[in-house]
Amino acid sequence: MASSLTKASTGTPGSEKTFFGHPRGLATLFMTEMWERFSYYGMRALLVLYLVSGGAEAATGSQGGGLAMTMATATAIYSVYVAMVYLMAMPGGWFGDRVWGARKTVAIAGFVIMAGHGSLALPGQAAFFAGLALVAIGSGLLKANISTMVGHLYDGPDDSRRDGGFTLFYIGINLGAFIAPFIVGTVGEKVNWHLGFLLAAAGMGIGLVQFLFGTKHLSAQSSVVPNPLSPAERKSLLVKAALVVVVAAVFYGIVIGLDMFTLNWALVPITLAGLIIPVAVLVRIKRDKDLDKTEQSKMTGYIWFFVAAAVFWMIYDQGGSTLSLFADGKTSGTVFGLGFPATWYQSLNPLFVMSLAPVFAWLWLWLARKNQEPNTIVKFSMGLVLVGASFFIFIVPMNMASDGTKVTPLWLVSIYMIQTIGELCLSPVGLSVTTKMAPKKYASQMMGVWFLAVTAGDCTTGLLSLAGVDLNGIGIIAMQASLAVAAGFAIFMYRKKVQTLMGGVH
Repeated sequence: MASSLTKASTGTPGSEKTFFGHPRGLATLFMTEMWERFSYYGMRALLVLYLVSGGAEAATGSQGGGLAMTMATATAIYSVYVAMVYLMAMPGGWFGDRVWGARKTVAIAGFVIMAGHGSLALPGQAAFFAGLALVAIGSGLLKANISTMVGHLYDGPDDSRRDGGFTLFYIGINLGAFIAPFIVGTVGEKVNWHLGFLLAAAGMGIGLVQFLFGTKHLSAQSSVVPNPLSPAERKSLLVKAALVVVVAAVFYGIVIGLDMFTLNWALVPITLAGLIIPVAVLVRIKRDKDLDKTEQSKMTGYIWFFVAAAVFWMIYDQGGSTLSLFADGKTSGTVFGLGFPATWYQSLNPLFVMSLAPVFAWLWLWLARKNQEPNTIVKFSMGLVLVGASFFIFIVPMNMASDGTKVTPLWLVSIYMIQTIGELCLSPVGLSVTTKMAPKKYASQMMGVWFLAVTAGDCTTGLLSLAGVDLNGIGIIAMQASLAVAAGFAIFMYRKKVQTLMGGVH
């Protein structure tokens, strides 16, 4: 990295040090995000395996010492956790805009995430769930604000370096996600679970230290609170927050006092909230009388994309739960004679993203020059069909392993690759169409709305698990695959209607 920091000739504009030709502050944010993703994906690679370790359903190749939960409970906890990370992005953005400013919010988020991983490194369920909550809150705070700070480094949206800067930043995300399973995953899975979580905390600590030392290179705008709360708003907010805390404390106090508390008393309300909040947010925006007829039409069209994305993420995010459990228990632990721990599969997606994203960027440009580039609706359809196809393929190794046979890892490698191709068709396009279809009044909030599609998808998975549905069964895998493919074809068949609702957006 150090060699990428160059200095232009003295006396010329922009003679300060740069990061691959970009503002020096990009290096600070690049490294912060890389280490935060290192901690997040390292811990995520361990999460489900740790939850089932020590129980009857744990794989024979894994160490004990976990929480000995069932696969259904582990999948539910994992799904709820991922959903909450994305749900927290909305209040995270609000804190950056109205309370602390982006820079302070990211610094606080780093401390919260590090404390969360540190808590996970302690034995016991209480420390585990406290750590999980802290990591989810911190990730939401950081995720919503660090991208904003990247934008602050450039001279407005017309700065020619802006897109390249975000591309470099995106590489940092995937680089951290790629490296983490090899270090955090291997140590946690093969040596000690809690030592793995501690390495995740250390990774966030490194990112936080270099962020604090590198803040001098960031834009002064990152310290500004764009729309600070008035004293009256702050007082009202504190009263409402205190009321919620008191009601929750009284309710759970009664439940515990009656000796009725189980894990579902915590998971089910959170899961239902993760489904209700996205719907409530969309309904509130859709019913806003300040929106003109064109904006109302675009919001109706956007709901199609939102539902499609929720179905996509419902399947895609099982890469860290359903697929991970299959990798641990029913997949051979060697490739060409070399050991291949289950956590390493979590490196495949970022590897494929870094490898294939430039190919897809070139492909869309090449097709555009020939006037043959698929529009947004067709790309969404492709993403859904591909993620559905990946689960249809998954049925084959599931059948092969039903008699105790350990299948080759290449099955899962191919499934992760197909899902990544689907992600590259849907995710970047979804971000783009969200900005294009957002009503002016909600321009800054709609990116948070897009993340709520992930929350809705993961909470659906969590609710199914809590309802006793075996997400590791062939029948439910086939049902999800069919749902995704059917949704893809439905959007394609109704593409003219959706395009009409989109107005001039293509």
